[in-house]
Amino acid sequence: MSNWTLFSNHGHVLVCLARDPESRLRDVAAEVGITERAVQKIVRDLQDGNMVSITKNGRRNRYQIHTRQSLRHDLEAHCTLGDLIDFVNESKPESVSIEAVDPVEPDPVIIEPDPVIVEPDPVIIKQTESPPAKPEPLKRPLTPLAEVEPGNMKTEPEKPEDENSVEKQQGSLF
Repeated sequence: MSNWTLFSNHGHVLVCLARDPESRLRDVAAEVGITERAVQKIVRDLQDGNMVSITKNGRRNRYQIHTRQSLRHDLEAHCTLGDLIDFVNESKPESVSIEAVDPVEPDPVIIEPDPVIVEPDPVIIKQTESPPAKPEPLKRPLTPLAEVEPGNMKTEPEKPEDENSVEKQQGSLF
């Protein structure tokens, strides 16, 4: 199972800062699951994007979310940061109905009667319990070579008369 989420780390940091505007970046990093240095960079990005303002409050920083700022991507530009934060921070209802979660109606389903399927009887294959028998030996006697007709006989290649000539043709083994 892969470990991915729909929101980027920027979105997670923004939600954490919206929940507790005086939280330490170390605590935000632990909650999001990234390093404190990464959270510092994300807060700087959010500040540069005019989504967050930082004010000093004693030794701590206070983060103010600009809730009227539109989201950056064209697909979500019609929504504001306030819409996103309100959506994420809404308390979970006791029971969620499918209609409330997914208002899109499914395509109508046409139900047709199932066709009657007639299956043929299964074929039963008998297994042999013993291994197949060994082939029987030949019942007719073999004909000796001397009795074979000369026209049907295969001849072996002639052996050279001199054994040295064989070595010269094939090359010496030693």
